[in-house]
Parts: sequence; structure tokens; C-alpha cells
Amino acid sequence: MEIWPGKPYPLGATYDGFGTNFSIFSEAAQRVELCLFDDANRETRLDLPEVTAYCWHAYLPGIGPGQRYGFRVHGPWDPASGSRCNPAKLLLDPYAKAIEGQVRWNPAMFPYRLGEGDDQMDTQDSAPFAPRSVVVNPYFDWAEDRPIKRPLHETVIYETHVKGLTIRHPDIPETLRGTYTALTHPSILNHLKGLGVTALELMPIHQFIHDEYLIRKGLRNYWGYNSIGYFAPHNEYSSAGESGQQVQEFKQMVKVLHDEGIEVILDVVYNHTAEGNHLGPMLCFKGIDNAAYYRLEANDKRYYTDYTGTGNSLNMAHPHVLQLIMDSLRYWVLDMHVDGFRFDLASALARQLHDVDRLSAFFDLIQQDPVVGQVKLIAEPWDVGVGGYQVGNFPPQWSEWNGKYRDCVRDFWRGQDRTLGEFAYRFTGSSDLYEYTSRRPFASINFVTAHDGFTLNDLVSYNEKHNEANLEENRDGESNNRSWNCGTEGPTEDPDIIDLRSRQKRNFLATLMLSQGVPMLMGGDEIGRTQQGNNNAYCQDNEISWYDWESADTRILEFVKGLIALKREHPVFRRKRWFQGRPIRGTLGHDICWFTPDGREMTDENWEEHFPKSICIFLNGNAIAGLDERGNRITDESFYLLINAHHEPMIFMIPSLLEGAWATVFDTAIEDFPKDRPLHGPGEEILLQGRSMVLLQRTA
Repeated sequence: MEIWPGKPYPLGATYDGFGTNFSIFSEAAQRVELCLFDDANRETRLDLPEVTAYCWHAYLPGIGPGQRYGFRVHGPWDPASGSRCNPAKLLLDPYAKAIEGQVRWNPAMFPYRLGEGDDQMDTQDSAPFAPRSVVVNPYFDWAEDRPIKRPLHETVIYETHVKGLTIRHPDIPETLRGTYTALTHPSILNHLKGLGVTALELMPIHQFIHDEYLIRKGLRNYWGYNSIGYFAPHNEYSSAGESGQQVQEFKQMVKVLHDEGIEVILDVVYNHTAEGNHLGPMLCFKGIDNAAYYRLEANDKRYYTDYTGTGNSLNMAHPHVLQLIMDSLRYWVLDMHVDGFRFDLASALARQLHDVDRLSAFFDLIQQDPVVGQVKLIAEPWDVGVGGYQVGNFPPQWSEWNGKYRDCVRDFWRGQDRTLGEFAYRFTGSSDLYEYTSRRPFASINFVTAHDGFTLNDLVSYNEKHNEANLEENRDGESNNRSWNCGTEGPTEDPDIIDLRSRQKRNFLATLMLSQGVPMLMGGDEIGRTQQGNNNAYCQDNEISWYDWESADTRILEFVKGLIALKREHPVFRRKRWFQGRPIRGTLGHDICWFTPDGREMTDENWEEHFPKSICIFLNGNAIAGLDERGNRITDESFYLLINAHHEPMIFMIPSLLEGAWATVFDTAIEDFPKDRPLHGPGEEILLQGRSMVLLQRTA
């Protein structure tokens, strides 16, 4: 086979229409073999003839899309010094654009002899059990596809799972269910567009591994937070094949979603890999250059520093690791046309030495990058290391999952001991967390539920987790619920309990959609999805996690549609700037004002009261009148929100200052938006049911 020297960059396998250039970084290597596999799985090994700046490379004429390949790296085996080269193990290309197959668990997948200590090298060939990297065709007709670039304050995020969303939908052909193509089926598109969401945040679609211990128990890594290929769309979500077809299918998915005005945000896991700790398998990075790719303990390099709870942490202090991540991010933006990223355990990415440093090299690279720095960047602002909870501390162009919003809103509606001041901060965008770093309300990604925890239905239905199906004796996941279970635990036929639970769901959803900031709806909450009390369904690739479309709660769905339409139609609920809250003079001299239930303006003493459960909020639509960034004139009505978090009914009075007639938009004590909107006037009393909220709108 003819082999040319090739080029060191770009890394990975790059097809140019005539042949393929291969390049792989390894400072530890003394020799690197490129392993080519034919359709009968026969292996041909070729030494990479050139090395430039630790990048081993070659060009092979005639090698093109669909070619399966891997690497074997020859070098020192010395775990005590951090070196774990083992040429018996077939390694994935860190830059592989597609990966074929899954790991078939066998002792050969481990670099050491099981049962004899991780320092004893295993020489069994792992190729029969290992997945393959695949050369892909980079060409795709994007036609007129362009980035949507919707402003964050106009964004409504829908967090979902490619398979879970589509695998049980009765209108989707069985051969397409659970795939990228299924996300473009009319039934799914109509649901998303009718709901009003503007962006899908897809749980991990980078190629990931199903852990051996899960497979042994008959479970799978459903969530996918176990990446091994940062350039490859996960092959199990492809309906067309896994020899490169998954790349074309993913691109087509993005193109169709863009045509419908829906952006695509990827949940990415750059903080750790699927190779685990010193006892984990050898799949890729560990065998290429262990000490370069991973954070090792300074006093004993056999062991891995773990800020993620998964066994290892990528070494963000190494330039080639930073290059890998930045190259990956740019690839997904430029080649795959995605619109943004949500970074799992993002605090781990900021750790250069030990402490979390918000000015670390990773964030500096993002800041100056003309491609990645311009897309939506969302941090999960914590990790499991000391000092890892960093809500509010990320750089100015970042938004963050606001865990304090989730906790405060849950506590408020369950009657937990929280001050009204904290609730007010969360409702108005959390200026106490973000304003002093020059950020705006859309820095806060607000959520009440997310994949990691109870669904909304289960949040109001269970006091305790029920994770028995995970086969960990219910020890995993958060120990208890942070909400109020409205009575009897679990499923019930009691109409009063059902009514209370439905009301609480509407309270959570209404609070989420009316708060300033970017709302993130957990997929399935709009149809009443349950996980049967499992709050850690990471390994449940079955009916526990999949959306049950045939049992969809259409009443809550219509309520959510109404809430999202309110946010879309009225800029007062999605401000770009912070409220000023000036003292009230008439009703036009301020943008927001807070009232007690009896219609008096809140005083300093009211704000300091411990454990109050009710408040009213006046939102002045006139305060945002003017032109938007596109030059369109904004005219908006004013709103008055009455909130009763008590378990008993309360009488509220509309302040005499609020002139005009006020129409009822919704009452969470009632399932539907009213068709005939009752009118109220200043000084009028309104009875709110226990744990409910009412939104009034000033009429013309």
C-alpha cells in the first residue's frame, strides 16, 4: 500500500477527494501504527512515517469515506510515572468524526491483567472487542442554512434526549424511532413548534460508552455522560448506519430544525472521558499519552485527579488537550452548524492547578475565539471538587444553569423557610449573582427540573426517591425531594390530591415562564411525564425514561403553550436589562413594584419578615416601550401578579394606585386559561386558593 509523509495538521483523518491524511498527537510514543480494517475485519498495520512536533502523520492515496481504522501506540509502560502505552490495545482516534460499534466487554479491553494489579501489563489484543474509527465524507449540501442567532432573552430552551423523546411516539415509523431523523418527523416538529420552544438542548450526542458494570447488570448508559469521541455523533442514534452515515444524518437534522426556526444546543462533556481511573479500560487517550490527556496526582502518577466523580479529569493545563477541545467546538459550529453548548460540570474545566480560576486558559481561549465565542455558551457551574460550586462566577459572555433559582423556587412553593427577598431576586433574573460581572438577566438559565433529578410530575408526587431499578439499593441520587408531595406518595386516584398536584405543577411552570432570564423546560414535563419516582435515571434506557406519548396530559400541555406564548408576546417578561425598581409615583415612574396582599407597597420591614408566603408584583409594560434591536416598536401592557404560597386561601386586594381595568389571564387553581377573562378594578378583593397564583393584565 502506497504511503506518503502527509501533514501534521489537521489532526485526525481528513479526506480530500483523492486520499486521506492521518495525524495523531503523542509525546509519549516511540512508534505509532495506523491499523486499517477491511469489511471482513482483517487488519493491516502501517507505521506512521513522520513525526512533527509530537504529531505522527501519513497520507494514504485511495483511502476514503467508510474506511475503518485505529491506532496502536508503542512507548513506555510505567504506571508509576504516568505512562501506560500498550500496543496490544487498539485505540480510537481522538479526532474521529465517526465511530463504528460499541465496546464488547472482555478482559482484553483493559491494559493490565485483571486481578494482578494495574501495573501488570496485559498483552491480549483488544481489536476483536473494540470499536473502530471511521473516515467520513466531509461534503454536505447545506443549501441556505445559516445560524439563527436568536437573542438569549428571546430563547426558550427545551432539554431533551434524542432517543427518549422519539422512541415511543406512535406516529413515527419504528425504523426511525430513537434517531436523529426522528427529531425531524412532522409529529415532533409540530409538537415543538406548537409548544413555542426556540432551542433544543440535546443531552450528550458525542460518542459515548456503556460502562461494563452497567452492562453486567443489564442496564445501559442512557444519559450518555461518558464521552469517548468529541467529534463523532453517537452511532446508536443513527437510522442510516454507523460507517459515517451518522454524520450526514446529524447534519440533516440540524438543517431541518433550523428551517423550522429551532436552534440546536449540545450538552457536552469535556471534563472527563469514559476511560475511568487507573482500573478503567484503555480505549483511546489513556494509551496515546496518558500523562498529557489526564490530570494525575502529583505525588503518585498511578492515580487520577477526579473533580467529576467519574474517575478522571481531562488535563486542561496541557496545550494539546485545550487544542482538542477547541478544535472539537469549532468543528461542531462550522461543520455541523450547531448553535451553542451547555458544558457539563464546567467548573472542572476551569481548574488549572487546584482552585477554580474563572480566568483559566480554557475561558481565555473561548473569549478570544472568533467562532466559539459567538455562539450560546451555557455552564453547569459546579463540579464535585472543593470550591466547585461557582454559580455567578463565570465570565461575562457565559450563561449559567442557575441552581439557586431551582432551589429557591422549589422551597418557596413547598412552604420552606425562604425570605421573599431571595425569591424576588430569582424571579427578576438574579441580579445579585450576575449584575456585578457586567451581565444581563439572560445570564440566568432558569429551571425547576432537569434531567438530573425528578420530573415535574414526580416532584409533586413523591417525598422520597425510588431508584430501586438502578440496582444500587436506592442509595444513588439526591436523598429526598425538595418539593411538596401534595399528600399521598406516588400514583393516586384521590381527586383532591390530583388537583393539588396539578396546581403545583402549574405554579412551577408559571413561575418559570414569567421569571426574567432564560427558561429551560425539561422535556416531557409539558405532557406530565413520570419516571415512577426515579430521580437518577441515568441507566434506564427503557420506559422509565422514555416519553409516554399515549398517556400525555393534554391539559398541562395547553397550559404550557399559553405560558410560552405570553413570554413570546410580551417583552415585559423577557427584559434585556435589569429592573431599576424606582419608587412609585403614579404608575409610570417605575418598571416594577412589589405589594403586600392587602395592596400596600412593600417596606423594608416586609422584606425582612421571616417565612412570608405571599406577594404581589406590578410589571410596568410602559417602562420598556420604544424600539427593539431590530428597530421594531415595542408596545406592551402592564401586568399584576398575585402569588399565594400558603396552603390556605387568602384574600388579595388590587392597589388603588393601579388605575384601569384588569383582566384575568390565568389562575393556577384552574386547569385552563379562561376564555372569558373576568375583569377587576382598583380596590377590589380577589380570593386566591391555597398555593396558587393569578396573573392580571391591564386592558386598553
